[in-house]
Order: sequence, then C-alpha cells, then structure tokens
Amino acid sequence: MKIMSAKYLTSVVSEEKILNDDVVEFAFVGRSNVGKSSFINALTGVKNLAKTSSTPGLTKMINYFLINNSFRFVDLPGYGYAKTGQKHLANWAHLMEKYLISSTSLKTVFVLVDSRHEPSELDKMMIEFLMHYQIPFMVIATKVDKLAKSKIPQSLSKIAKTLNIRREIILPFSSITMFGKDKILEYVETVIGSEG
Repeated sequence: MKIMSAKYLTSVVSEEKILNDDVVEFAFVGRSNVGKSSFINALTGVKNLAKTSSTPGLTKMINYFLINNSFRFVDLPGYGYAKTGQKHLANWAHLMEKYLISSTSLKTVFVLVDSRHEPSELDKMMIEFLMHYQIPFMVIATKVDKLAKSKIPQSLSKIAKTLNIRREIILPFSSITMFGKDKILEYVETVIGSEG
C-alpha cells in the first residue's frame, strides 16, 4: 500500500464527539515518550501531520487523520505522564476507554512499545484491556534503529514474553530508517481489503 494523501481531520475531547460512521479506523496507543507522533508521520510520509512535542504527555485529545480519502488513523492520548494532575489523567483514560470500546469503525489498535526497554505495567494493562474486550491489536516495537541488528530478535522475544502475546504480532519499526514501514502498511492494506 502507498499512502498518497494524509490530512488532519479533527480532535475530540469529549465522548459525545467521538466519530462513529462506516470509515475504517486504525488507532495508535502507547506511553507518552514512545514516539507515537513520529510513527504516524513516518507511516504517512507527512512530516508534521501528528505534532511531536518536547514535553511528552501533551496529547490530551483523540486526533483523527484522513488517509487516502478512504480510512482514518486515530492518535489516542499517550499514557504514563501525570503532568496535569490525576483528574485530567482520569478524563483522558475515560475518553480513550470509551473510544476503544464503543467505536464501530475501529479495526486494529497499534500498541507502541520502546524496543530498548521491557514493556511497562501500563503497557501490560493496555494489552489486557484489549484482550478482555476482544479488540484486535498489533504491537509495534519502536526505535529499533537504536539497537544492534543482532539484538532485535532478542528484544522482540522479551516483549512477547512480558506481554504474554505471540511473537508474530510484534512488528519492529524505526521512524529514522523506515525499517518495518512496508510490513505495517501491508497489514493495513490486508485489513482494509478484508472489509471489502
């Protein structure tokens, strides 16, 4: 699959505004510093589509992007930072939870984890949540450019073991070298094709 166009659509901060139509969606979740915005920008080839921030944890909204005028990427609030207090954190968690459970358009959640570190408790909770609600997901191991090539398989096995998932649903990725981009877009194309 080639992404020919990608544009920002809208941002929502309340559950009443969550888009619910027949447009296929792929959502992205992960810790605030895992490189989610860089991942979306790298996949789409649009440099500042998703805003990257020097202060992790600033994505407080659900951000929608229209891809190839036919499907959407949905950037969910990053988890792991509580810079604005517990109340706000609870609101974002509720908004994200509401989206994940109620969206009829959602086809896959990409859970981003840093390939250099063991997944956190929050990552484990996210995977357990998705499994509990039977929401399809793939795990993206980011920043593999920072690992020696020989260390990548070891890192993926460790992530699989920690999250208690199959190694096959973890895809390595680098937003610097674009390693893994084609495989991820192939997967997106397969999912869209199966909707036909």
